Amino acid sequence: MGKKNNYAKFLLLWAGELISSIGGGLTSFGLGVYIFDLTGSASGMALVTLLAFLPTIILSVPAGVLADRYDRRILMMLGDGLSGLGVLFILICFLTGGANMPEICIGVSISAVFSSLLEPSYRATITDILTKEEFSKASGMVSLAGSSRYLLSPLIAGLLLTVCDISVLLIIDICTFFITIVTTAVVRRGIEAEACGNNEDFKDSIKSGWEAVNGRKGLSTLIIMSSVITLFMGILQVLVEPMILSFESSRTLGIAETVCACGMLVSSLILGIVGIRKGYSGYLGMSLALAGIFMIGMSLFENMILICVFGFLFFAMLPVANSCLDYLTRTNIPVEKQGRAWGLIGFISQIGYVLAYAFSGIAADLLGKIGDRGVGRGAALMIFISGILLIVTSLMICGRSDIRTLEISPGDPIDQNGKATASS
Repeated sequence: MGKKNNYAKFLLLWAGELISSIGGGLTSFGLGVYIFDLTGSASGMALVTLLAFLPTIILSVPAGVLADRYDRRILMMLGDGLSGLGVLFILICFLTGGANMPEICIGVSISAVFSSLLEPSYRATITDILTKEEFSKASGMVSLAGSSRYLLSPLIAGLLLTVCDISVLLIIDICTFFITIVTTAVVRRGIEAEACGNNEDFKDSIKSGWEAVNGRKGLSTLIIMSSVITLFMGILQVLVEPMILSFESSRTLGIAETVCACGMLVSSLILGIVGIRKGYSGYLGMSLALAGIFMIGMSLFENMILICVFGFLFFAMLPVANSCLDYLTRTNIPVEKQGRAWGLIGFISQIGYVLAYAFSGIAADLLGKIGDRGVGRGAALMIFISGILLIVTSLMICGRSDIRTLEISPGDPIDQNGKATASS
């Protein structure tokens, strides 16, 4: 199937995921505030975040295998639709007397199990329908959709929580699942199924996916280093809310998160229009180094203006880093192995998030007890340390020649210095 003129189909698919991301962000923000009010600790929020994420990473590898065997759009519809069952369970608990921690943990885990079907199929579908030249722009748009849970959701949720309870947020989230299913179904009718009809058994499929990841020098190194990056990003993601809630209200937190996420909006829009044409490894290292500096700035003072300024700059770096990581990975994996490869990549690269969610809340609570500084400053200290380590990681990436060579696609002619040359 030709891939020309498919960008409109991608935009429709993207719009559905944008709406779903906003709905998921409403639930995430509402549950975060509710749990902090319930427990008064960062570890409680981190536990729920971990349980919402862990099933997704554990099941990402088999989900990637399924994405190469079956219709990827159907898998996306199943993943989006069935993940709403977990949110529905939490809503019922609230409507029948209020949800406790175990019930919330069960609900988010159910939702995460089915959501695991989505990511490998979604990423592989982008490869199915777009040309190589459109990947960079698409990555910027995908980052924009992801940023909506930080850009729009906190502002909407913070305002709604001043006039209603969390049940309204959950109802809105459930409604967004139907919209996403419809947009995916429309896109599916307009393109052919790209499933490979892969007859390998499960073990061989995983092995084949690993060979695709490990077959290009530098690719496995980049993916492993990305797990280190997600560790530091995860620490900020978990701890920025208790850091702010320790001295401000949930409404102020919602406004602050929206202001900060505007940085992601600006850079995502720029990438969606112009993209990045070369120098991906350099842009990757530079964006991560600056992100580390801005993380440090966010942690230094209990001042909302400074937090918003540094937060805006931090979020502006994320789409650049994500776009570079996505391009360097996507262009070095065979199309027929994209599903299982993305499943493995998701598993490896997001191990950092699991570690962050598992220990960052506990560490922040412990640091807060030292000198009786409180959980807010304990969280800030953890963010400060993570910023320094992210800068160190970015310097390591810049120094890796094998990562720089990933910009040369397989089959491209190269000169004696290992640089790509123009083909006639």
